[in-house]
Amino acid sequence: LQVDLWQPSSPFYITEGTVTDVRVPQNTSRSLLLYLQQANIQYTILISDLQKAIENQTGLRSHHRNRRSLSEYNYEVYHSLEEIQDWMHHLNKTHSDLVHMFSVGKSYEGRPLFVLKLGKRSRPYKKAVWIDCGIHAREWIGPAFCQWFVKEALQTYQTDPAMRKMLTQLYFYIMPVFNVDGYHFSWTNDRFWRKTRSKNTRFRCHGVDANRNWKVKWCDEGASFHPCDDTYCGPFPESEPEVKAVAHFLRKHRKQIKAYLSFHAYAQMLLYPYSYKYATIPNFGCVVS
Repeated sequence: LQVDLWQPSSPFYITEGTVTDVRVPQNTSRSLLLYLQQANIQYTILISDLQKAIENQTGLRSHHRNRRSLSEYNYEVYHSLEEIQDWMHHLNKTHSDLVHMFSVGKSYEGRPLFVLKLGKRSRPYKKAVWIDCGIHAREWIGPAFCQWFVKEALQTYQTDPAMRKMLTQLYFYIMPVFNVDGYHFSWTNDRFWRKTRSKNTRFRCHGVDANRNWKVKWCDEGASFHPCDDTYCGPFPESEPEVKAVAHFLRKHRKQIKAYLSFHAYAQMLLYPYSYKYATIPNFGCVVS
């Protein structure tokens, strides 16, 4: 019996008392429920018809989308990769005093990896914050959040002293869609696709979990060496061009970038360095405050 594990991110983290959420195909749901009942495991059906929920989610677009003008861009619906990149180009043209758009590289399938540099050009050198969304393709709320953050920053810059201070003293590097190939695939082929779209020469399975492809405790606990697993860490660190491009940019600007934020979906957790161990970080007091 195979299930799609939503919470926690890996079977490694499942222990007695752990809340575990899974997605199950309709043809195997009865088998799972029978097993849980026989094992005396408490369960709750969160969504009885996931396909219908997905159709309702994407169906809202036909009512709220407006292709006539990006100035009327709807931030309360999900957008395709093409729409998001058009939106980025639009902001680059209409808010040139606060927005600068550039690419850090190309994806496996050749798509540009666009980033927005947000902030007032008040002085030559400023400290910066990196924010990325959509490293896991199916987590659509991530790119939606990144777009919302940019919208709020631009709309409140003139009226909110706190926002004005941040954009004057800091730069924000915003990458709305990290995993561009996977995100596009989740719109066109498989809504629950999670990984990148790189090909494996030995297996028919595609993609790598980009979030487990960094050159930090690579393929440690919570990751898999099997190419067909959703948590596959890749053949080697930074094997994915998307990860390599971002890592190169971060290393190049390591003296400037003082914070890295990555937004995901599900579990409603705040993870801070380093998520591969439970030890208290040196600046714990500063972080929690």
